Amino acid sequence: LVSLLQHNLYHIAQGDEDLQAMKAGAMLRKVKSRSWKKQRHFRLQEDGQTIWYKSRWAGTGHSTFSVADVDVVREGHQSEILLSIADEFPADLCFTLVFCGRRSNLDLVAESASEAQVWIRGVRKLIQNTKSMNDKERLDQWIWDWFQKADKNKDGRMNFKEVRTLLKMMNVDMNEEYALRLFTMADNSESGCLENEEFVQFYKMLTEREDVWRVFQDYSRDGQILTLAELEDFLKQEQQEGERSLEHAQELIDRYEPSENAKKHGAMSIDGFQMYLVSPEGAILDPQLLALHQDMSQPLSHYFICSSHNTYLMDDQLRGQSSQEAYIQALKRGCRCVEVDCWDGPNGEPVVYHGHTFTSKILFRDVITTLAEYAFKVSEFPVILSLENHCSMEQQRVMAQLLDTILGDTLLRAPLDRLVPQELPSPQDLKGKVLLKAKKIGGVEESETLTDEVTDEVSDEDEADPKSLSAEALRLNDKKSKFSRELSDLVVYCKSVHFHSFEYSRQHSKCYEMSSFSESKARKLAKDTGAEFVRHNSRQLSRVYPSGMRTDSSNYNPQELWNVGCQIVALNFQTAGPEMDLNDGLFSQNGCCGYVLKPDFMRNDDSFDPERPQDRNGYTSLRLSIQVISGQQLPKVNHKEGSIVDPLVRVEIYGVFQDQAKQETSYIDNNGFNPLWNETLNFIVHVPELALVRFVVEDYDKSSRNDFMGQFTVPFTCIQPGYRHIHLLSKDGTAIPLSSLFVNIKISELTTEV
Repeated sequence: LVSLLQHNLYHIAQGDEDLQAMKAGAMLRKVKSRSWKKQRHFRLQEDGQTIWYKSRWAGTGHSTFSVADVDVVREGHQSEILLSIADEFPADLCFTLVFCGRRSNLDLVAESASEAQVWIRGVRKLIQNTKSMNDKERLDQWIWDWFQKADKNKDGRMNFKEVRTLLKMMNVDMNEEYALRLFTMADNSESGCLENEEFVQFYKMLTEREDVWRVFQDYSRDGQILTLAELEDFLKQEQQEGERSLEHAQELIDRYEPSENAKKHGAMSIDGFQMYLVSPEGAILDPQLLALHQDMSQPLSHYFICSSHNTYLMDDQLRGQSSQEAYIQALKRGCRCVEVDCWDGPNGEPVVYHGHTFTSKILFRDVITTLAEYAFKVSEFPVILSLENHCSMEQQRVMAQLLDTILGDTLLRAPLDRLVPQELPSPQDLKGKVLLKAKKIGGVEESETLTDEVTDEVSDEDEADPKSLSAEALRLNDKKSKFSRELSDLVVYCKSVHFHSFEYSRQHSKCYEMSSFSESKARKLAKDTGAEFVRHNSRQLSRVYPSGMRTDSSNYNPQELWNVGCQIVALNFQTAGPEMDLNDGLFSQNGCCGYVLKPDFMRNDDSFDPERPQDRNGYTSLRLSIQVISGQQLPKVNHKEGSIVDPLVRVEIYGVFQDQAKQETSYIDNNGFNPLWNETLNFIVHVPELALVRFVVEDYDKSSRNDFMGQFTVPFTCIQPGYRHIHLLSKDGTAIPLSSLFVNIKISELTTEV
């Protein structure tokens, strides 16, 4: 721990001027809007990880945040808020801290350019330092953070009373006699206080993993080490690794065994075994499937595509803020289909907002500039720009010009090789390209011979869901809309068309024509004609969007639409919840590139009916057995002093109708630190290729609704069997440090006894 402290404060101790200045503190303006600009005193705390700030008028009140929660530092006027005050504060005074997850940015203005640089450089160094930590250093940091919190009088030592307070803070309700025994054992100096190294010893005793020790003992002949052969046996028998087990056993020893002596003898100690189990290799999600590994050369219609609805909104559909930041956040999450609602704006400039509501407006120009900058930072595969066009002819021409000049060569303007497509091109073919999805005058074949404008119906979403329109919108729709030739010519592979029927589409539709469906219409088609919907989606793209009645930006269950092969299942990314957990889970595989290859039975002419999965060729159902063993360092829900959680684990299966299931463990009284369940939950899965498994941890409450604590969602096909850790995520989808579940997973074919 001492070495960690030296590591964290190294730059300060060695005279790093930036971090020294941050530690001394500075007055920075916190900016929330053009009219809200207030001075706050900011400083870096002693741990080198926490930034503290307060108003001079706030008395003892203050706020803090961890550098680990900061994703990136932007320099200058690189946020809408700082751009709005550009006339008042020059760019060299301004910077933005962008947080992970859905947390709002922190826009700051320094007193001088040199002071701004101190904080920009300093925070970037701290971010880099945090990201470069290995697992052991992260654990040490976590211990140090707790030590700092519990050491109330800041004397670098902790008495038993402070330790008791710490245990409550850490979600542990421990018998006082047992706590005192651990405290006394760690107090080597017999001073009645724990100093740094003694506290580390106390923590190690507190966190001894009896559950892991039992597994270790099952395979260790002498109870002290696992020989290479014993580790190989464990990997074969429990982790189901097969032929590669011997080679992998040696790799694990080389990678995780801390004892050089054990390494030399080709053996693994309990410490090395535990380090392996909590590493990415010991996680439930197969790390090999996290990387880009799927065939990306198939037609676009053969992939599920990560898609956002009303991407510009940060909040609800009635009064929410429209923001370029919403596009940045969606693209950072791997989104590959973003939506832009365009309306006539002042001074001939189209604007983006949710029409006929009180949502704020942003310039179309700024949205496209943001898209140009961020479209391919996370994924190189194509971005579909779904255009909801409500503009006049004049402003449509402005839109076309802006798309052309701002996106440049990234905008796809013509079919690849200038050939009329018989099937959609692949994500591989379209790398680095933006595809416009909108109405088009005629087809790709006829683009050169048509007139300059056409009269047509309303935008996709209005057409598909007229019940959601306001009276004003209906009045405007009656007048019919015109589409400009300039905008139409930019539509190539995503021409929006009205859906008539599957029969009509089979006989008349081109592969580059696609339809949008409201969630209710898509659900009805999926229920009534699921097999036809699957066949339709093997050749053409379908987009599904939330009901217009979801004014709170809530979401529908996307799984129902993935079950019939709908590719573009658009969700409100700004709203956390189970639906976005499923979306994040599905697209966590394949390099988080935003494209996931559909199962082969949804890409060919085989008839797959999600209502009757047993009828498909090669059908085999699987038994999924999950032994929920224990939890580690689960987060507190209620931060009141003395409050401790009563955790339970629920496992939810999402997939075809026959696979939908939920089971949960009992709850454990007053233990969020190391609860032990040892309960087994069993499921039958008929279509594993479509199934997602969601692990949810909740704080049980007998008198009201349980409180959410953490979750993790994984595609069934990405699960590693055996003893695995599940590293929990917050409601926002960000990692909860050191918070995990320990499970044993068995997957087997379901056999029917005669």
